[in-house]
Amino acid sequence: MIEALILGFVQGLTEFLPISSSAHLRILGEFLPGAQDPGAAFTAITQLGTETAVVVFFWRDIVRIISHWFGSFTGRVPRNDPDARMGWLIIVGSIPIVVLGLLFQDAIETTLRSLWITATMLIVFGLILGIADWVGAKRRKLDQLTVPHGVLFGFAQSLALIPGVSRSGGTITMGLLLGYERAAAARYAFLLAIPAVFGSGLFQLVKSLDEPSVYGPVETAAATLVAFVVGILVIAFFMSYISKRSFLPFVIYRIALGGFIFVLLGTGAIQA
Repeated sequence: MIEALILGFVQGLTEFLPISSSAHLRILGEFLPGAQDPGAAFTAITQLGTETAVVVFFWRDIVRIISHWFGSFTGRVPRNDPDARMGWLIIVGSIPIVVLGLLFQDAIETTLRSLWITATMLIVFGLILGIADWVGAKRRKLDQLTVPHGVLFGFAQSLALIPGVSRSGGTITMGLLLGYERAAAARYAFLLAIPAVFGSGLFQLVKSLDEPSVYGPVETAAATLVAFVVGILVIAFFMSYISKRSFLPFVIYRIALGGFIFVLLGTGAIQA
């Protein structure tokens, strides 16, 4: 239970920061007394807690988007209404991760969880985030989001199926490269993650009923609750932070963590 609660805390702490929560759970599992990978299923289920935090934090936005999206079918709301369009853009942007997640499910749960891959992704995508934050125009607002850009955001989000990339980090990086403001890119990244994470988490939850897992249902539920509480606090901090500051501290952290993992793997301190 203590291990699960620690992992839940780390999940809530890292999910919304561009440093990859799945990488942190994968790495931390090696240093806990059990010394094992918590597993893709545990990671996906605890993400239900952090995505519930997104729903609570952006509740008014979500209700307005859903209402206007349905209203656009009846003519009550114009089809070009920004919130109605956002509903479609979230649907379009969610397609890539659904397709790729189903196609590569086995690799996601096995091969891609190697710590060699995780450390590499932390460094590589940390550098890409830094470059995007440096060269990005940061002028476009969220109401300027187009369907092609929504698809590109979606493909960037799908890279987070590999531990070390970061769902928010990959999506925000794409937004910066496309010229969107930091806060706009982050807001769309968080909204876009809702269907994907709830779909993945519920899918893994159903699967876990028939398959053995590292942590039992009580421990996993407790970890998910902790992730929810911590996640709400982190969202509030992160949205305030990025409106005024760059992503450089996260870039440095990612590179340092990736390098540290390479050292541990190279010396045999931990197994990949």
